[in-house]
Amino acid sequence: MTAALDGLLGRVTMYRLTLIVLLVLTLEAFALSLAGLLAYPPAELGGSLLAAVGGTIIGTRVMALILRLRPHSESSLITGLIVFLIMFPSATAAGLGGVLVAGAAAGASKFLLAFRGRHIFNPAATGAVVATLLGVGAAAWWVANAYMLPVVAVGAALLLYRTRKLAMGAVFLVVALGILLAGLVQGGMAPGAGLQLVLTSYPVLFLLGFMLTEPLTLPPLRWQQWLFAAIVAAVFALQLSAGPVFLGPEFALVIGNAVAFLMGQRRGVRLSFTGSRRLTPTSTELVFAPAKPVRFRAGQYMELSMPHRGADSRGSRRVFSITSAPQQGDAVTFGLRTTGSGSSFKKALLDLPKDAQVTGTLVGGDFFLPRDPSVPLLLAAGGIGVTPFLSQLRDLAARGETRDVVLVYVVRDEQEIAFRDELADLGTRVVLFLPTADGVPPLPGTWTYAGADASAEDLLAAVPDLGRRRVLVSGSPRFIGDFRAAVRSAGVSRVTTDAFLGY
Repeated sequence: MTAALDGLLGRVTMYRLTLIVLLVLTLEAFALSLAGLLAYPPAELGGSLLAAVGGTIIGTRVMALILRLRPHSESSLITGLIVFLIMFPSATAAGLGGVLVAGAAAGASKFLLAFRGRHIFNPAATGAVVATLLGVGAAAWWVANAYMLPVVAVGAALLLYRTRKLAMGAVFLVVALGILLAGLVQGGMAPGAGLQLVLTSYPVLFLLGFMLTEPLTLPPLRWQQWLFAAIVAAVFALQLSAGPVFLGPEFALVIGNAVAFLMGQRRGVRLSFTGSRRLTPTSTELVFAPAKPVRFRAGQYMELSMPHRGADSRGSRRVFSITSAPQQGDAVTFGLRTTGSGSSFKKALLDLPKDAQVTGTLVGGDFFLPRDPSVPLLLAAGGIGVTPFLSQLRDLAARGETRDVVLVYVVRDEQEIAFRDELADLGTRVVLFLPTADGVPPLPGTWTYAGADASAEDLLAAVPDLGRRRVLVSGSPRFIGDFRAAVRSAGVSRVTTDAFLGY
């Protein structure tokens, strides 16, 4: 089930998935309005939709023109739809003007309230806050109603699952629902009725699924994301006021964004491109010289920022796993897949001239080896998913640390084996899964061929002590889903994953 879902969701970018769900919600809102099941008539919704989306596009394009940057239409549309779903619909000139101001402020905030190319605050929440503080509009969060709840819930679950933020979502729900229900029960309401009221009248799920998970405003580490979620949930659920201003959900998110910004890396890393090498017919390793040594832990990723012409909807920032060891202060390397319908960013990255400058805006991730060196490990890589493991294995070698490590490497054909020489030089025990019709190719002495597919039976045959090993898996969402199912069938209960989400 999870493998099929991973395969389905992996076919679209996160931007496109978010946009699809928001469009479904928008269409549902108009259908409910026509059926008389919403308090707002179609004319009000239509005018508010045009004001929200139009204002966001205007704010985005004006700032992009001033700063000579290329606006991203898909991102603008997503922000405009969220503004539409949370601002108070209106048919009056003043009301529509307030929605327009919220949209324009949301679009402009991506440029004005930004640091190293990353906006600090959620744009839609910022637009609502600006309109409220100026006294021209207010956030009604009308998307929170019983009729729209099923679609909101399904959409939020899909986005949380796709971004691997289910644990963060659980923290938010526990804190928010706990505080809200405690207040309602203390006021005399039954717990069941209180839960129903919260889910149908408070924007808990919409705030969580569509706004809290916005990647450019999240802190980099898992524990930081959990703390961020708890702070937003607490401010939201306590329903506080600052003087005459009620701190609604939009204020709670902006406050949480400020805390998240303080948690992140705020010093940019200047990188100079020094060269590349072909790993396989479909993957390349890029080498950069940092102006100063980069601090990171083996298994982490870096977000690269590179404004370029013809930027598509995925923007000018992308995340790549680091393949070099932390001890290698004079170079930082990244491995990436180079085939398929790649983003404009990746194409520009592969065409970089020597000494071209790129900025590393963020180092993050929690895909670490256990600190205890006595824990036996099984590292499972699907294709280019081997990249974080290269950094970890190089780190172990640099520190002179010996561990019981088996690398299960699953590739589609012999030419797709990346880092073959490096793995052989490191002496890594590799179990190779490779569909082959021409016989098994010659393998290094520490390598063994285990079959065409990494089934539970073949894994146990190749690694009999699989059940006692700590398992880490890296690759596409579909590969992770398939491999996790296989090792759980083989008796493994705990699996740590690092999905290549392709945001």
